[in-house]
Amino acid sequence: MFDMRRSAFGGFRELEGKHAVVMGGAGFLGSHVCTWLVYSGAKVTCIDNLITGSSANVSHLLGDRKFRLIDYDVTDYLHVSGEVDYVMNFASPASPVDYLKWPIHTLKVGAFGTHKGLGLAYAKGATFFLASTSEVYGDPLVNPQPETYWGNVNPIGPRGVYDEAKRFAEALTLAYNREHEVDTRIVRIFNTYGPRMRPDDGRAVPAFFKAALENRPLPVFGDGSQTRSLCYVDDEVEGILRLLLSEETGPVNIGNPEEVTMLELAETVQDVVGNHPGVELHPRPTDDPMVRRPDTSKAELVLGWKAQITLREGLSRTLPWFKEVLGY
Repeated sequence: MFDMRRSAFGGFRELEGKHAVVMGGAGFLGSHVCTWLVYSGAKVTCIDNLITGSSANVSHLLGDRKFRLIDYDVTDYLHVSGEVDYVMNFASPASPVDYLKWPIHTLKVGAFGTHKGLGLAYAKGATFFLASTSEVYGDPLVNPQPETYWGNVNPIGPRGVYDEAKRFAEALTLAYNREHEVDTRIVRIFNTYGPRMRPDDGRAVPAFFKAALENRPLPVFGDGSQTRSLCYVDDEVEGILRLLLSEETGPVNIGNPEEVTMLELAETVQDVVGNHPGVELHPRPTDDPMVRRPDTSKAELVLGWKAQITLREGLSRTLPWFKEVLGY
């Protein structure tokens, strides 16, 4: 079980005694955020309808008096009693398998869920934190992608339900900041991986681990020359919490600029697992980005943050999780 007290970073004691409402807190990344918050001394109300999240992701927190889990759809009316210091919106299907299965819900949680979260933050005088995504850059014509780049998104393609939901959420968040003076933070998350990922969520890291452990060819889309920049979850959450405690209202990229092709990622996963069954090429999905790499100079400047964990090290830390959940 991941335990921040054994991590490289230690706690964020500025959070002690604060109350954070984490929407989508039982998902892969949201559950890690909840863990770090609780171990930093914060009280956490986790709200999740569990369509892609799981109560198992936060089971280690359920006995802690500082944590509670509420099974609820955040696109409905949202109320939390008592004082609230932070409202953090991590609620959304985040993998292609999920948002293509629930396209309308993905749009609704990006729009109505963000609206409800902002309304709660406004009513409570709380800081609102939006978990946005590097997918707002679409299939970028600029590499690496700085926060000033407006993106190259197909709004009517199948991936548009996720991309545009997040782009709208960013616009709504900053509208509340400008019109209602809500204190806001926006993180643009680049591909994050680590323990608690679902083996069947369709993303490259779970798919590659599952295939390598089963000693069958790893499924690679297109010719494998597409690039991604993958950030281990410990690094990602540290950046997220540094941003939360900052005064930066505009979007900030949090990711690892170590860019690799899908073929290079497949080879590294095989090395880490110790099986080398090779790869099997599949048709490239519609609007699948050719490149993805964060320009993290803003995070380095305003947060003093940069990713520390190399891809190989992060994959080695992740391997025991997939061995456990897949029964190896």
